[in-house]
Amino acid sequence: MRRLLAILIPALLLMTACGGGGSTPAAEPTSQTAGDTSKLASVKVTDNGDTKAPGLDFTKPLTVTEPTIKVVSEGTGARVKAGQTAQLVYLAVNGSDGKTVEDAYTNGPQPIQLNDQLKSGNSVIYNAIVGAKIGSHVAYAAPGTASGTEAATTQLVVFKIVSAKDAAPVLSKPEGTTVTPPAGLPTVKDDDKGVPQISVTGVAAPTKLIAQDLIKGNGPAVKATDTLTVNYVGVNLVGGTKFDSSFDRGQTASFPLSGVIKGWTQGLEGKTVGSRVLLVIPQDLAYGAAGQGDAKGDLVFVVDILGIQ
Repeated sequence: MRRLLAILIPALLLMTACGGGGSTPAAEPTSQTAGDTSKLASVKVTDNGDTKAPGLDFTKPLTVTEPTIKVVSEGTGARVKAGQTAQLVYLAVNGSDGKTVEDAYTNGPQPIQLNDQLKSGNSVIYNAIVGAKIGSHVAYAAPGTASGTEAATTQLVVFKIVSAKDAAPVLSKPEGTTVTPPAGLPTVKDDDKGVPQISVTGVAAPTKLIAQDLIKGNGPAVKATDTLTVNYVGVNLVGGTKFDSSFDRGQTASFPLSGVIKGWTQGLEGKTVGSRVLLVIPQDLAYGAAGQGDAKGDLVFVVDILGIQ
């Protein structure tokens, strides 16, 4: 999802209006368009399945002055519903000459959760997918940004909705059996609001990844291909400075396990839903010696695994 959203969502946030006709029943919405969709009238897609990029033809050069999105080839499956998790594959091309910028079919489908978080943060992409039929191809064109002497070039992304399924229930907090960790690890205590507080006093630098259950959940095991819903807190091992916390933002985070730092990918695979996991991550499995933002060196996380898709 992260690579797809890196292309789609930032530009879609620039959209200020969306169309789509009159009202429809809440239980059976239709995909909503946005921007001047006449610009996409020439886009023709030849489907080549879910693992090979489609044939794509359009009048060149394609130029838009505002982000534009619409279904250009309707699928035959059921309509995607709010609250589901959709799986998408996509092809990105240069709007001037049609040359491929990225073929994400080689990476397999990427999940996107059609939840209230997406709806409030980016109603445009939410409304384009909710109500579209499975198998549909959705075209999105965004105006380019001029760089130096190079003129701005429109980018066209065509993504296919491969599947959609109902979201599994998500816990509000970890549930399971409390585990006493071995000595020498960071200590974790909840404050009066139930937010984990991490102490790293006297903890030595890790020589390998540590993934210690603090609560052993009773749910299914996490697979490498899953998308997780979690709450978490992250601190630097040196100094204990907190650099990130979903608790502080007041909302859970969702991500594919394959799209995060190696310490999370390796440390959370095989853990169970309902678990609270303490991760002590060497810098080479985190952001390297350079760090990222305030996250520097060896890192410590407490992760509550609340759900998987």
